[in-house]
Amino acid sequence: MGFSTDAIHVGQEPDPATGAIIVPIYQTSTYVQEELGKNKGYEYARTANPTRSALERNLACLENGAYAYAFASGMAAINVLMTLLKAGDHVVASQNLYGGSFRLFERVLKDFGLNFSYANTSRLDEVERMIQPRTRLLYVETPTNPVMEITDIAAAASLAHSRGLLLAVDNTFMSPYFQRPLELGADFVLHSTTKYLNGHSDGVGGVIVLNDQAIAERLKFLQNAAGAILGPFDCWLILRGVKTLAVRMRQHDANGRAIAQFLASHPKVRKVHYPGLPTHAQHELARRQMKGFGGMIAFDTGSLENAKAVLRSVRLCSLAESLGGVETLISHPATMTHASVPAEDRERLGITEGLVRISAGIEDVEDLIADLDQALGRISS
Repeated sequence: MGFSTDAIHVGQEPDPATGAIIVPIYQTSTYVQEELGKNKGYEYARTANPTRSALERNLACLENGAYAYAFASGMAAINVLMTLLKAGDHVVASQNLYGGSFRLFERVLKDFGLNFSYANTSRLDEVERMIQPRTRLLYVETPTNPVMEITDIAAAASLAHSRGLLLAVDNTFMSPYFQRPLELGADFVLHSTTKYLNGHSDGVGGVIVLNDQAIAERLKFLQNAAGAILGPFDCWLILRGVKTLAVRMRQHDANGRAIAQFLASHPKVRKVHYPGLPTHAQHELARRQMKGFGGMIAFDTGSLENAKAVLRSVRLCSLAESLGGVETLISHPATMTHASVPAEDRERLGITEGLVRISAGIEDVEDLIADLDQALGRISS
């Protein structure tokens, strides 16, 4: 079946009890058992819930994986992934991570004996130099948040597997509509389902998708044992959102391309980070690896004052954390999403005080461009 057909139907079959065409919200904490040792496949809602099972089947299919496990947030999913490791193990991660991931690694997981090194994963020779005898995992964001660096997933998988490592890819920015890392050799795909999969800025969640049965059994155990599960209503919201994922992503992509081209030609913009622009250093890799470029754009205004002028002047673009919703969101990474990253590291990575990030929504793009144009006009120099 095609992607849109799978998005609408897999895991979302009509309810056998009533014929309801939408998966019900099974808002229950427990399930009545017919007798000792005999039930209908469900015992306790932390362990399993039919709404969550439907979502997990759906997302596994969309990523072309065999197993999926839904969690209370994207960060909860990353945290559970890391509990596959043991004290003393080492992870090589992308240097330009989402600030929350960096905070989890540096300020939480290091206290439990995990060790992290950060590489420009678009340069695999740099990754290889950082591999140690206790390295177990290569953890990659591609494109990175917010400067949109691209890692060659197939090449990264080849390197990781040749050294006995597993490869995890955070695919939040692209969604499975534009990029499917498992097909390129990754062992795990992660999403903050809060973003494009939900698509409506009204639910928080995370998911891990994979193919390995033995690791999947361990993740299922950890999902139940640690308990950071996604509730049935949030599962239902994501199932609702996924039905329109294909049409939304096409519009996010169209709007993203148009806004990036507008920004690239604007005299008040110093630099634009968008893989769909031919000037992007990895444009050709992005064309090969991804089926679209998406709606995430970052641009440098030159200074904090200039960024503030833009952010306080926009009217249609909403100043807010998060991304991937139908409405356009605009943010300041240095003080918002990446505030937990040390200032010297931010500057080195290109997350300057003048950098602004846009999650292009699906509004009429002419209105978005007009809003950005009038806001950029408030920059005095």
